[in-house]
Amino acid sequence: MNFFTRANAQIFTQPILKIDLNKLVENYKTLCEIIAPATPSAVLKDDAYGLGAVEVAKALYEIAECRNFWVAHALEGARIAEVAPDANIFVLQGIGADSWDLFNEYQLIPVIASPEMLAYWKKNPVKDVEPVIQVETGLNRLGFRPAELKKLSKADLKIFGMVMSHLACADEKDHFMNAHQLENFKLVREKYFPDLPASLSASDGAFLGEDFCCDMVRLGAAMYGINTAPYRLNQMQNVITVEAPVLQIADLPKGDFVGYSATYRAAQNRKIAIVSIGYGDGMPRALSNVGKVFFKQKDKTYEARIIGRVSMDNIICDVTDVPTLKVGDFGALIFDEYTLDDIARDAGTISYEIVSRLGKNTRFNRQYIRK
Repeated sequence: MNFFTRANAQIFTQPILKIDLNKLVENYKTLCEIIAPATPSAVLKDDAYGLGAVEVAKALYEIAECRNFWVAHALEGARIAEVAPDANIFVLQGIGADSWDLFNEYQLIPVIASPEMLAYWKKNPVKDVEPVIQVETGLNRLGFRPAELKKLSKADLKIFGMVMSHLACADEKDHFMNAHQLENFKLVREKYFPDLPASLSASDGAFLGEDFCCDMVRLGAAMYGINTAPYRLNQMQNVITVEAPVLQIADLPKGDFVGYSATYRAAQNRKIAIVSIGYGDGMPRALSNVGKVFFKQKDKTYEARIIGRVSMDNIICDVTDVPTLKVGDFGALIFDEYTLDDIARDAGTISYEIVSRLGKNTRFNRQYIRK
């Protein structure tokens, strides 16, 4: 177990978010082996899925020797450039008047996904930078459509240093869209960019085989421990642990209600613990009456169900069967045996949303685990 308890001689009030950079680096290295011989790259957008882009970039750059990173915005890229000085930093949302100075200062590489952005780039290029062109192959999000590609001149086509697209259904191995998009991407490459390196897949596409890996794979969610290929056993290690302290233990008499809107009523006498974490910390309110908190007592782990509504700052759980629990003890809401994928399933959402919401919350005592 990688969570712990506290003796009641100490009082704690703040939830803890632990981020294991060692496991993250190992996940990256495992993914490198899976996608070989394609070049690996790391996706650090949304502050590395909320886990701290600077800390994650430093670990990947210094330990795993990662030299290719993807962010959403130029401001994110500038922060990464400070700790990864000779890395290629690709910016998925592209370049505009609000970000040109950052691209110029840090030699960031924009992803150009529309004729309008290409027109801006041609008037405002960054010296010694070759942008990436994004083409639309079936997701119908950002990217040049076939009619727009036809209008590109030979000079336009020579501007770019890489061509990329993005898969819509790569987490479903046998989905027809995977073959459909791969074929579309191949046709675009053959017709317009036969000599350019290409990137089609993110983490989920990494497991679809060599054809989908192309020249570079954008490794994101899987690196953070999420199972992006749910049709197979997750090879990734859990990266984050969320713990929260017990603020109070109380008896709940038979017939009494719990929480806002009185959605839970005790069918018999119970014992409850009020735990210092809630939706204000990023815990989904959908966990009301279905979520779980885990307590470790004398080398045994006990599961305590969340009862009543998840409130902004607290959850209430049934600890009737948890012996010797004390105020100040910590319960785990995410750990190696109940991962992001597990809590997302119980909340009826996706792991990406859970980690992003938790990671960006400033109320956690954030702890990084390093070698």
